[in-house]
Amino acid sequence: MSQAIFYLLQRDAVLNATEKVQLTACQMARLHYADGAQVYIHCNDKTQAYAIDEQLWQFEADSFVPHNLKGEGPSTGAPVEIGFDNLGPNKLRQVLINLADQSPSFAVNFDHIIDFVASDDDLKAIARHRYKQYRALGIPLSTQDLATEPLKSV
Repeated sequence: MSQAIFYLLQRDAVLNATEKVQLTACQMARLHYADGAQVYIHCNDKTQAYAIDEQLWQFEADSFVPHNLKGEGPSTGAPVEIGFDNLGPNKLRQVLINLADQSPSFAVNFDHIIDFVASDDDLKAIARHRYKQYRALGIPLSTQDLATEPLKSV
C-alpha cells in the first residue's frame, strides 16, 4: 500500500521557496538511489523537469545520481527518472517524488510518495490541496519537519 510523507521546509537565506523544494527533492533522490530504490520525480512541466535534470548533474562526482528524462537514456531506464506527463514512469518504481501542483493519479502505484510543504504561503496552500487529494485516494499521510529532523530515506 502507498504511503505519503510531506516534508516541511523552512525559509532559506539564499534559496527561494521553489529552489529549496527542488534542491531537497534532488537530495531525496540521491538518498533513495543510495538505498537502491528506483525513483520517479514528477514535475509540473518540461521546464521544471529540465531544471531538475540539470540540478542532478551538478552534484559532486562522489554523489552522482544516475538519471534521465522520461523517454531518454538506456532502454532499461536509469535509477532515477524525471517526467511531467499524466502517465507516470516507464517502469515500476518504488519512490515517487512529487513536484507538481497536483497529486498524480498514478501515485497509488508507488510504495513511497514524497511531497513538500514550502515556506511560501501560496505554495503551502497548493500543498494542502495535494494533501487532501492523497487522502481522497486513501493514501496514509505523515509529515516530517526538516527543521527538527534531518533528511532521511523512508
